Amino acid sequence: MGYEPTVFNQLFNFIPRHTFQKSADRLNADRYAKNFKAWPQFLLLLYAQATGKQTLREITGGLQIHSPRLYHLGLRPFARSTIADGLERRDSRLFEEVFHELVLRTARLAPKHTFKFDHPLYSLDATTIDLCLSVFDWAKFRKQKGAVKLHCQLDHNGHIPVFAHISDGKLHDVKAAKEFFSITPDSIYCVDKGYIDFQWLYSIHKDGAFFVTRAKSNMDFRITGQHSEGGKKGVLSDRIIRLTGSASSQKYPARMRLITFQDEETGKMYQFITNNFRLAAATIAAIYKQRWQIELFFKWIKQNLKIKTFLGTTKNAVMTQIWTAMIYYLLLSYIKFMTKAAMSLTTMARRVKDGLMIRMDLMELICLSPGKPVHPPDGHESFQMVFIL
Repeated sequence: MGYEPTVFNQLFNFIPRHTFQKSADRLNADRYAKNFKAWPQFLLLLYAQATGKQTLREITGGLQIHSPRLYHLGLRPFARSTIADGLERRDSRLFEEVFHELVLRTARLAPKHTFKFDHPLYSLDATTIDLCLSVFDWAKFRKQKGAVKLHCQLDHNGHIPVFAHISDGKLHDVKAAKEFFSITPDSIYCVDKGYIDFQWLYSIHKDGAFFVTRAKSNMDFRITGQHSEGGKKGVLSDRIIRLTGSASSQKYPARMRLITFQDEETGKMYQFITNNFRLAAATIAAIYKQRWQIELFFKWIKQNLKIKTFLGTTKNAVMTQIWTAMIYYLLLSYIKFMTKAAMSLTTMARRVKDGLMIRMDLMELICLSPGKPVHPPDGHESFQMVFIL
């Protein structure tokens, strides 16, 4: 009888091991490690994410039960103190680099967004992850509250986070966008009103990209023309404007569109500003509505991944766990894109959790077709080893 690897074994094979090790060597991630090196720690953290383990005791207990199936992976029931030391000392940048490496690979398989235009479409936003200040004293956010912020750029091709940055809870969203996010020409960036900084919006314009956001009620402007007639698909007006505020007009000296839109379902009125003069006004409104996908992304990772309870209390431990959670999200997305599974990511995560230590073909688990021959996608000899270079 042939050897059938566990689902977990197949899952970790999607990680480019050689890239992981190159980053580990460059960051000296194993400098002080004797038995608990970077790769076993990473697998252990993926195991914790996949199974929903919330404490070190739960992790070590699970490893003890499954140790015969994990030994060949380099995993064993490590002591809780050993795991805690690794979380505290091993540089979290290692896991950040793995995340960004996986982004490139996952994005290649992501399905295109549903709009007819060819512009890449991104949404930018941030979510606050609350921490107990008495335990995480380095994460002071407010007087009696601790927090870190996860800033993300969501690609609407597949709804995957293509860039992320973790900061302290005090960093303003638009300041993070200015410092850490790069602009790609011909792309469309959708943001909420919290990102309105006309100097930053003008930098998007100068870089040959486009922005879509809601107008603030106190915005000073004058109408210089009409871009198109209203009355179509909820569009009440579509005007060309220039800013007239003493500061805003200097920060954004170019013209822009002001679109007044009424949602036919709720009857609510919205005003959008954009520097895109090509797309229809109704399309601009639909783009902003799609910004809700990044809110759904934040809600999903908070409900399904372990980024609200932490295995360590240091800043490095918290960031390591968040980066690992983001990596696991990409792994699930990659599998979904590759298999073209119609199920939700939540259903897929539950199936992987339930079958993690089963010796079963991963594609068979996802497709729920036991006993039926499963053929890998065209061009790939082995589904499990697609990512190994």
